[in-house]
Amino acid sequence: MVADRFERFTWRDTYEQSAGLRELAEALEAHHDHATDLLTDVFLAAYKAGPRLREPARMRPSRLVNHQILTQVMASPDFAELRRETVGDPYAAAMAVLAKSAALRRMLESSRGAREQAERAEEALRTAQDAAAAVAEALQRAADRAAANGAAPAAPAESDDGIPASALADAVRRAVEAAEAAGAAARQAAQDAAQAAAGAPGIRAAARHGVAKAAGAVREETALMRAWGVGPGELERMPFDRRARLAERLRTGRLAEWAELIGRFRQMADGERARKVENAPGELVGVTLGDDLSRLIPSELAHLGLPATRAVFAARYAAGELMLYDSRGEQSTGRGAVIACVDTSHSMYAAGPGGVTREAWSKACALALLDQARHADRDFVGILFSAADKVRVFRFPAGRPTGIDQVIDFAETFLGGGTSYQTPLTAARELLEEEFDEAAAVRGDIVMITDDECGVTEEWMRGWKDARRRLGFRVFGLAVGAPRAADAGSVLDALCDNLRSIEDLADVHAAADLFRLI
Repeated sequence: MVADRFERFTWRDTYEQSAGLRELAEALEAHHDHATDLLTDVFLAAYKAGPRLREPARMRPSRLVNHQILTQVMASPDFAELRRETVGDPYAAAMAVLAKSAALRRMLESSRGAREQAERAEEALRTAQDAAAAVAEALQRAADRAAANGAAPAAPAESDDGIPASALADAVRRAVEAAEAAGAAARQAAQDAAQAAAGAPGIRAAARHGVAKAAGAVREETALMRAWGVGPGELERMPFDRRARLAERLRTGRLAEWAELIGRFRQMADGERARKVENAPGELVGVTLGDDLSRLIPSELAHLGLPATRAVFAARYAAGELMLYDSRGEQSTGRGAVIACVDTSHSMYAAGPGGVTREAWSKACALALLDQARHADRDFVGILFSAADKVRVFRFPAGRPTGIDQVIDFAETFLGGGTSYQTPLTAARELLEEEFDEAAAVRGDIVMITDDECGVTEEWMRGWKDARRRLGFRVFGLAVGAPRAADAGSVLDALCDNLRSIEDLADVHAAADLFRLI
């Protein structure tokens, strides 16, 4: 593979950082010559913007098998799709090499006979080079003899070293003949090696399978990172070993099989945000009274043009009695923190229609709410709860980078046990009170996600209602796979301003309007 020094430096740096690449190279080198060179070329083929192979005629015979393997890899139908994810990304290119490791082993094993032929060609080339060196030596001795004795006819019949001139000429002639014969043998051996490499059985099929597998692996990891909210820019800045550990954690974690659900939830929430127009009037439905100058009807504006009516306009503005266009639209009213209280009791592990667990749906919704809070520059707090003595609080302040490790910790924590409403809602209320005392922030939003119904004490309910009146927060309830909890008159219904039942856990749009209201 033709590459500049910067590209080769990238390979060396990636190789040093990747234990997997080093282990693969060591394993292949134990049985196949030049295996590390092959890995280098496979990496560069995936990483370079414009990969280009050298001409076979300009390569040593021992490298022709590698050349043929690279040719088949680059000719595979999925190679272009693979490169859409790997070009310019050393980590993705290294991952593609590792994903093709089994295919590379098969190709090297299949080409063992061709490689032996190439070694014979290499030996023939070395013989030809030795013969050429002998010719050069003989010619140099003849030249030295001519320089010492001149070109006169009376030159002595022997040189100073005792070798007759005729013998010296014979040595030159024999060296030239040997060199010609060795060169012809080397050319024939090189042709045989090239034909053997091109005809090695199984290389094309193994290359196609290996590239398809690599493309699938890289595509799945890219989708996995995207589903968890890790953008391309963040990945580029992430050190190789940390990115590898993160990918392994996401692939093997508690919610690994639900990455696609998490990604769909976040996409849905993003689409609902795009539909919501904040601080805009929405659909005009009539005329009302108020003091919003942005919605004045034309006749009111006309009063400002007449000096005699300006005082009347000012008085009506102060009293909030100007005629305005009335409208109906959806706009965000929350300004405080967004708090997601997620039930992690034993029953949340149950699966609903489509095999989606209640926990997976709830965590996917909570992660989408985290994105919602980030978008609106609001604090986000995740409260995981179960029994009265089991609660964990994860805080994600606005304006600060959110570490992916903390996000995964929040998503994968599962407490187990029973269900208590009072413990998480008390924690949420205290957080909103703290926010109010420190920043005078009001109108926070609490989202209660649960699958169970439990009671609360009358004393606690009185304190809860007092806090709602004072802080102005809203409470949204999501009864996940538990229609009974969403019944009118239930405790959850009494706690929430807005309550809905989620029965189809495979449908991420069941709570779509929530992301237009928060």
